[in-house]
Amino acid sequence: MKMVEPFFPVGRFQLQRKRVELKRWVATFISSHRNLLTVLWIVAFCSFFLWQRNVVVEPGLSLSGKPWSGRPVPKMRALAFNLTDFGGVGDGVTVNTEAFETAVSVISKLWERGGGQLNVPPGKWLTAPFNLTSRMTLFLAEDAEILGIQDEKQWPLMPPLPSYGHGREHHGSRYGSLIHGQNLKDVVITGHNGTINGQGQSWWKKYRQQLLDHTRGPLVQIMWSSDIVIANITLRDSPFWTFHPYDCKNVTVRNVTILAPIYGAPNTDGIDPDSCTDVVIEDCYISVGDDAIAIKSGWDQYGIAYERPSRNILVRNLVVRSMVSAGISIGSEMSGGVSNVTVENLLVWSSRRAVRIKTAAGRGGYIRDITYRNLTFDNVRVGIIMKTDYNEHPDGDFNPKALPIVKDISFTGIRGQGVRVPVRIHGSKDIPIRNVTFRDMSVGLTYKKKHIFQCGFVQGRVIGTIFPVPCENLDIYNEEGQLVKRSAARNVTDVDYDI
Repeated sequence: MKMVEPFFPVGRFQLQRKRVELKRWVATFISSHRNLLTVLWIVAFCSFFLWQRNVVVEPGLSLSGKPWSGRPVPKMRALAFNLTDFGGVGDGVTVNTEAFETAVSVISKLWERGGGQLNVPPGKWLTAPFNLTSRMTLFLAEDAEILGIQDEKQWPLMPPLPSYGHGREHHGSRYGSLIHGQNLKDVVITGHNGTINGQGQSWWKKYRQQLLDHTRGPLVQIMWSSDIVIANITLRDSPFWTFHPYDCKNVTVRNVTILAPIYGAPNTDGIDPDSCTDVVIEDCYISVGDDAIAIKSGWDQYGIAYERPSRNILVRNLVVRSMVSAGISIGSEMSGGVSNVTVENLLVWSSRRAVRIKTAAGRGGYIRDITYRNLTFDNVRVGIIMKTDYNEHPDGDFNPKALPIVKDISFTGIRGQGVRVPVRIHGSKDIPIRNVTFRDMSVGLTYKKKHIFQCGFVQGRVIGTIFPVPCENLDIYNEEGQLVKRSAARNVTDVDYDI
């Protein structure tokens, strides 16, 4: 093996000869494909390493340089911060309200720079309620959990919602939400399936014992805002409704898990779009102590006066469960109107009801242009229910002559097994249900009584063959859309709540 020559001054001729030899060596080295690939790989690796060092906040690192475990956190805003940079301590005991509020205050000043991202590291972050700001991303890392403080004295009181007139459970003020926002634009709550936990057990107990003087607060409530995204997180054990967007536009909920005990967790609805426009809820799993989803638009005379409908709502690709109420509900607070709703690719399992529309005299408003497609019911007591006598009112000042309109509702591709009553449509003389369509339906039953497809004061049609045999209130059409038999009994009622 040739030894390395000692260094000593050389003449001009010797220097030129060494340069020529070096060029020949480089050319020979690069001519080898293996050697060339090695060089390119080394250059690429070094470039990537240098690029990583120049990131404003490296994924997975806090501004103070403390490493996080788990997956790197993607940077979604121009500037990113970690809760620990504001004094946050994730031990499940330290109260982090001030850390959250300070971080939000800093981000609120970054509007012209595109806002900011607040990263919540792994740990348990106890906090009282706090507000969000516009152009903000709240990112919960894997194994991060925001915990709502259980002392209701630290939850602020807010005035009643204008379209409700009173708190939903008590007159007067209501508790605010754990995470709240008003008059915002461009807000994202996301993460690596981190959790926001309302620790609602104490709230549920006090509610049952009638120890609360105000309506319980939601887990997350965004009001009068637009461009809201909730994705890739878990919401659990809310004191009351879990996610409540109120009078918002352009709301997306995607890949979210929402959990509460199926018994003993009263009114823990999963998602309640309320007087909202342009909403997408997709790819979620929801198992809660009330409706998995309840689409609303205000309560009696207050909702009529507020006059903000819920419309253009798409719900798809969901697995839901509710042993107390229903998988997907519309109403009963729908006085501002609900229209243009599509529910598709839905599995409801081990539940009391699958899909439900509920209203009453005094509500006013309308429910119309509702489409259900590709629904599967597995072990459900009642598959489809429409109810027009859901008589809960904020006070005695409602107008009983304010009658809601319920019409233009279609069901296509309904499947199921272990269903006790597949359809129960309970219209009334004052509130008839009009233009209901059933097509492509086959539901396996657990009950053999004659009237298991129940109807009252309904007008509509059945297209093609469906199972079980439909009620006599509906017109029969063949697959080609030709009338086979017109109903002569639209106002006949065979609704039987005993089955």
